[in-house]
Amino acid sequence: LIDLTRLSSALLTHHLDVLEAAGITERTPSRADGRKRFVRLLPRHRELLRVATVPQDVVFVCTHNSARSQLAAALWTRLTGRRARSAGTQPAERVHPSAVEVARHHGLDLRRARPSRLGAVGRGTTLVTVCDQAHDEIPQALDRLHWSIADPVEIGTTEAFEQTFTALTERIAPLAAQATTNTSTKGTYK
Repeated sequence: LIDLTRLSSALLTHHLDVLEAAGITERTPSRADGRKRFVRLLPRHRELLRVATVPQDVVFVCTHNSARSQLAAALWTRLTGRRARSAGTQPAERVHPSAVEVARHHGLDLRRARPSRLGAVGRGTTLVTVCDQAHDEIPQALDRLHWSIADPVEIGTTEAFEQTFTALTERIAPLAAQATTNTSTKGTYK
């Protein structure tokens, strides 16, 4: 954020404190490295954040590619109408059965999905890391977003997988709405 805003760390901290006190953002510790903190808009304020263009080529990445990234790619495809891929930095042997079940419950089909390793990323591809560990493992130079979402596999309950699906929906739905607006306005979108 310091690089993006060109503010001193003290001034940036002050502004983040004000935003948090106003109930607009929250800071959460990284699950991979507790010394790091991530800043995010609270869901009720996501309409404040608009991207200049919605990514065309997206790869969702988590460590094991067994739940979060699989759900995100399927949800992205359904909501935006654009293809998305998923990958892992240390892929599991299979997609977790609870991820497959929660996807089915929401009208998505992950029965044929298989975990795959993140390979070379082409120019113009946007990576969306959905776990803190994968975020730390991937070089910073790539065009990417980070969504810090807890691993439902570690918790193991159906409720945890449903919460993950909800968290992904809260992040993807506004982008999908922008993608629709951008397509329907044919160039007038800003």
